[in-house]
Amino acid sequence: MEQLQIFLMQFYLPLKALHIVAVISWMAAILYLPRLFVYHADAPVGGEFSQHLKVMEHRLVRFIMTPAMLTVFVFGVLLMCVPGTISKPNIWFHTKMLFVLGLSGLHGFFVSNMRAFARDERPRSSRFFRIINEVVALLMVFIVFLVVLKPF
Repeated sequence: MEQLQIFLMQFYLPLKALHIVAVISWMAAILYLPRLFVYHADAPVGGEFSQHLKVMEHRLVRFIMTPAMLTVFVFGVLLMCVPGTISKPNIWFHTKMLFVLGLSGLHGFFVSNMRAFARDERPRSSRFFRIINEVVALLMVFIVFLVVLKPF
């Protein structure tokens, strides 16, 4: 374990940079997907536009959103293994993790909605997806402020 910690300490900044890139990718995708759902909820079932949105949603989730989320967690766990990364008191960190788990839950919720749209169902209204898109943005803001300010 000590050798791993020494290795991680040597590569702390590249790990942190990769973590940030993954966070940016995940946030871009998780902010864009509900916007696609806004248009999909209003698109006629079986229409050409609806079919196009299905492809876009599937590719976004499969090739960007899910891999980015997994990468966030991998590099986040590696960063947590670096001695001194999380200093005491670390209530800010636990709060941040609670918000990150909330984002992960929204990720799963969006995947289930994508699957419903793929079956030509309309799980929610476009208004609902507009509102939930703002929830994602607020969670992102809270997480960034917790990480930067470490208020408690």
